[in-house]
Amino acid sequence: MQLTEQVQDLFLLALPIACISWTVTHEEIFKEPREYCLQKAKNCKTLIQRKFFYLFTCEYCFSHYITALFLWITHYHLLFADWRGYLIGGFTLVWIANVYMSSFNLLRVGMKKEKMDADTQEVKLNEIKNKQQNEIIND
Repeated sequence: MQLTEQVQDLFLLALPIACISWTVTHEEIFKEPREYCLQKAKNCKTLIQRKFFYLFTCEYCFSHYITALFLWITHYHLLFADWRGYLIGGFTLVWIANVYMSSFNLLRVGMKKEKMDADTQEVKLNEIKNKQQNEIIND
């Protein structure tokens, strides 16, 4: 496979890895299992148990396991056709997927900030309108 095809596949494969990792570790649909895992990660007796449950709460950690699954399914490799290509491809996929997740997080924070600013402006406008209406009624 040509290097350009490998790089193209890298950026494409990182998308579902990021999507799955983000969804499981952040979105509402997995809230209850995630809270259970968080509680177990804090309260289990053995280190192995705590780390096992923690991986379902951290998008970076979880993305390694999703990447391993995708490497197994797709047999994707980068630069080399042997085990080295899987190793390089795996860590590169994790990195690109986490760049996607970080970008998505920044975008969401920006959108939330804009919504909060708009809500604040709307409250201020409503207060001004109410004040003006009260002045008109009182005059």
